[in-house]
Parts: sequence; C-alpha cells; structure tokens
Amino acid sequence: MSMIPTPEQAEELVKRYNKDAFHIQHAETVSKVMGEFAKEYDPERVDFWRTVGMLHDIDFEQWPEQHCVKARELLRELDIDEEVVHAVICHGYGICIDVAPEKYMEKVLFAVDELTGLIGAVALMRPTGISDMEPKSVMKKFKDKKFAAGCSRDVIRQGAEMLDMELNELVGKTINAMRA
Repeated sequence: MSMIPTPEQAEELVKRYNKDAFHIQHAETVSKVMGEFAKEYDPERVDFWRTVGMLHDIDFEQWPEQHCVKARELLRELDIDEEVVHAVICHGYGICIDVAPEKYMEKVLFAVDELTGLIGAVALMRPTGISDMEPKSVMKKFKDKKFAAGCSRDVIRQGAEMLDMELNELVGKTINAMRA
C-alpha cells in the first residue's frame, strides 16, 4: 500500500536529499502557497496540496540535470502514492519531463513554482518586503528580462493560461498566499 506523506513527513524527505537552505526554503514557500490555494480550490485536501508543494524539487539539489525524472524514481522507491508522484513531476512539463499537468492542483504548482521565486526577488528589493506589495510591482519586474533571470516568464505565462487566469490575478493570489 503506497503512502501519501503528511506535509511534515514530506519536509523530512526534502531535508534528506537537500542541504542548501535556499532549496529547503523554496520547498517550504511553495508548500505554503499550495496550501493557501487549496483552501480556495480544494479545501478537503489542503495537506495533500502542501505535501506536493513540499516535494516538488526533492531531486533538484543533487540531480539538477535529471530533475523530475529522478524525483519519479526516488518517490517510487519510497513507495509514495502515484497521485503524489504525478503531481510532483508534472511541474517540469516541457522543461525536463513530458508529463503534463492534468489536475487543477498540478496546474497551480506549475504556475506558482517559478512565480514564487520572482515575487520573492521583488520582495527583497522593497523596504517593506511583501507586506504591502501590489501585483503591479511584480508585473513591472516581470517585463525586465534581466531581473531574476532564472525565473522563466514563459512558464509563469503558460501556468496562468493553464489555469485560465489573468496573469495579474495569478500574481495577486500568489502574493496573498505568500503573505499568509
């Protein structure tokens, strides 16, 4: 019988394969953001969404060139439920794996993974951080290709399209989720 880890168990797994504080913090941020989105879109499964958010980059620190492919292997070896495995790996769709996000939750992960990085970078530039940040601050930096160049604007745009959401709305919801 395969298992669905709790967010706390997922965090332990992430820390088993990741030592870099940046990677652990990113996992925690995405997990919390996923939990906030779940409250609105799937309130019965907040922990499930948080677990997937926590595990999404489990393989990235040690195997960046095999990202998502190695995650599938690791999670299956750990006997993690296939629903979790699919949700985790499909955030790399079109980037490092050909498994498409199908469920709404998977599309949210695809969209917010890169976006949390961009919002986090914008927050670092502001004296008040994220506390009073507006989507327009992020959208201004979104247009500047040199700013937080590692955050793919194409992936963020594609994620918003998958969710059938205006980019501005997705940015606003993600800021609110990160603030919470």
